[in-house]
Amino acid sequence: MTPTPAPLSATDEKVLNRLRRIEGQVRGLQRMIEEGRDCHEVLTLLSGIRSALDATGDTILEQYASGGRAHGGEPITPQDVVRAVKLLRG
Repeated sequence: MTPTPAPLSATDEKVLNRLRRIEGQVRGLQRMIEEGRDCHEVLTLLSGIRSALDATGDTILEQYASGGRAHGGEPITPQDVVRAVKLLRG
């Protein structure tokens, strides 16, 4: 039997909403390419998508550093945070 997932936190809901918005922007970017839109317009939207992804990553990192995403409820060490930052910025 599959365990029931825990209810989502307000931060999880915020992250999911941001990701859905980004998903829509990526679909828009695909349409722009298909339509042969101006390079400047495409790059402007791409820049916005990157910024949105960075902001979402920051939110996830903050949640992790505060213990909201720790595995098995184990305390997070400074090394864990450094590793997570390197993954995000890598």
